[in-house]
This record gives sequence, structure tokens and C-alpha cells, in this order.
Amino acid sequence: MNLFFNRKPKVTPKDSIVELRNTLQMLEKRETFLQTKIDNELKIAKANATKNRRAALMALKRKKQFEGQIEKISGSRLTIETQVMAIENANVNLETMKAMRAGAEAMKGIHGAMDIAKVDQTMEEIRDQMELANEISDVISQPVGFGVEMDDDELAAELDELEQEELDKKLMETERPPQMGLPSVPNHEPAEEEDEEEAELRELRESMAM
Repeated sequence: MNLFFNRKPKVTPKDSIVELRNTLQMLEKRETFLQTKIDNELKIAKANATKNRRAALMALKRKKQFEGQIEKISGSRLTIETQVMAIENANVNLETMKAMRAGAEAMKGIHGAMDIAKVDQTMEEIRDQMELANEISDVISQPVGFGVEMDDDELAAELDELEQEELDKKLMETERPPQMGLPSVPNHEPAEEEDEEEAELRELRESMAM
């Protein structure tokens, strides 16, 4: 089909860069070869400078021609290197634009399924639910008396009465006169215990007398 329609295959930036770099390598090899020729002709010119002036001049002419070729190769290399850099930059820009275009399409697809009115409605519903949740939390956190109503004033009055009773009790204890010491009453053991002790003492004496 390419023969009939004379279509050329599409060249990618990568293929172009590869081909240009191969050309650069070829030019570098050519430049190295010519530099070797220049060095060789220079040696010939030095060797024949005093012996064969004609041969020395011919060697210098060839050296000059080789140097002219190297200058042309250096210019070609600079042009190709510049072209490679331009293609790489253009390829980077192309890939960047593709990525940005893909991102824009993705955002368009995301926003296409969204409506600002629906977003506002959803946010309003969220706020309503949050307010309801806060109200429920406030109600749950309040203490429950299980049907017993407590009057703070009544509890405070009862507490004041208890404090007054304690103060009166302490005051009465401080005003009570000290009690005189009563004679100690000996504790007598029961008669049965005394008889047992007397019997034990008697047995002890009898054992010692023996």
C-alpha cells in the first residue's frame, strides 16, 4: 500500500533523536580520523623541513585540508547537537501538554457529574445533621434525676443546718468542765478463778517441800 500511495512512515521524536545521535557518533569518528591524519602530516613536515622543503610544503597543505574538514565537521556537530536539544525540548513540551490535556479531561468528567445546586443542597443537609447531632449530644449529656426533682435552695439550707449542728456540738465539748480522776477500782477475778490459783499455789509448795 505504501508503494501505491507513496506514504512515508511517521517518524517519532525518539527515532529522530536516535538517528541524530548516530550521526554525531559517525562525525566524531571521522573527526578523530582526520586529527590523526593532521598529526601524521605535521610529523612529515617537521621531518622534511630541512631535508626536503617540497615534501614539507605538501605535508602542510594536506594538513591544512584536513583541518578545513574538521572545522566543517565541528560545525555540523554543533548543528546536530542543537537540533537534538530542540527535539528533546519539543518532546518534553508535547508530553507535558498531553498530561495537562488528560488532566483537564479528567476534571471535566468529574465536574460534569456535579451540579452547584446539588453541592449546596448536600452541604446544607450536612450542616443540619451536624446541628441535630450536637443537640442530641447536649440532651444525652444532661444528668437525669429519675423522677426526683431537686431544689438547690433546699439542699443548701439542709447543709447549713448540718454545719450548725457540728459547730454547736464542738462548742458544747469545749465548755464542759474536766472530770476529776476517779479512784481505780481493782478488778477482782471471780471466786472460782481465785480457788484455782490457790490450789495451784498449794501444789507448788508441796512439791517444793518434798
